[in-house]
Amino acid sequence: MKQTQFSSGFTLGILGGGQLGKMMLYTTRKWDINTYVMDKDDTAPAFQGCDVYFEGDIMDYESVMEFGEQVDVLTVEIENVNVQALQDLEDKGIAVSPSAKVLNLIRNKARQKSFYLDKSIATAAFEVYSQPNLEHQRNYPFIWKSAEGGYDGKGVKVIRQASDLEDLPQVECIYEDMVDFDLELAVIVARNANGEMKTYPVVEMEFHPEANQVEYVICPARINMDISDRARELALEVSEAYEHVGLLAVEMFLTKSGELLVNEVAPRPHNSGHHTIEGSITDQFEQHVRSVCNLPLGATDSTVASVMVNLVGEEGHTGNVIYDGIEDILAMPGVTPHIYGKKETRPFRKMGHVTIVADDIVAARELAEVVKGKIRVIAE
Repeated sequence: MKQTQFSSGFTLGILGGGQLGKMMLYTTRKWDINTYVMDKDDTAPAFQGCDVYFEGDIMDYESVMEFGEQVDVLTVEIENVNVQALQDLEDKGIAVSPSAKVLNLIRNKARQKSFYLDKSIATAAFEVYSQPNLEHQRNYPFIWKSAEGGYDGKGVKVIRQASDLEDLPQVECIYEDMVDFDLELAVIVARNANGEMKTYPVVEMEFHPEANQVEYVICPARINMDISDRARELALEVSEAYEHVGLLAVEMFLTKSGELLVNEVAPRPHNSGHHTIEGSITDQFEQHVRSVCNLPLGATDSTVASVMVNLVGEEGHTGNVIYDGIEDILAMPGVTPHIYGKKETRPFRKMGHVTIVADDIVAARELAEVVKGKIRVIAE
């Protein structure tokens, strides 16, 4: 008799207890899949909905090994985990998705960018340094990126003059050409262990100019069908190169000349796919669970035009969180807030998101602007 993941002794383990883990649990609860979560923060949002939670550091080898040996399938909601432990768990027969090999490539931006060169995948020109180097050949301005540890705009800086390099962390980094682009796009690819693959419609991302975080995700992207087809094909090419299992969010630039360049990827559910909860037949979190459990993939079609607005902490506010104006947006048709469960806010911390759906993307984008103006994440 075939083993089933549903209402059985099968256990899915998630390393990381943040909002992405919490939203994966929407599916595991719906399907009665036994789920363990580990995070070192005893207030982690995903602890609210899992079957068993473990307090432990996901960067600690022994903690990850002890946790992983208790599950049938192990996945992650963040890349910063102990990769050696994942490799050793794979060697013991635990199904780890994404694999240690994939995570090792992706979590280090220098290795990730070099991988694209090796696979002839178009990306912005770059150089790798062991630490910030004043003796370089790049024209100003260019982008400095920390090779490891950067996220949500951290570990990234525009270098406009030599003095901008002086106070940077003395860590491995890349210098990357500024890309003259029209739009920043993203495509999420799902792939299971059987090799079944599907892409979601292309989304367009608008970034906050100060925080360098995604402010709006727009689906469908406001591009023509040729660009859309090429973007989805490029995302599939990247996915096939990595041979990953799970979700892969592929971020890319559409240049002024119409070229598509891969910026970076994330091997997990991603901010660019949050709109799928309300806007797609199969949301990205269910699709990730389907992928890592080697279940048939769900349909990726959009059911409605949708825009996602990130809810981040206001500047000047640190402390117990208040969602000022949430009652106003709850009264608006087509507007759904998601609160992540983080009790304390700080400037630009991701605290939630709002999905806006409408009959067409113009109406959805206009309503998103109204929503953005009505709700503020502040402290008591």
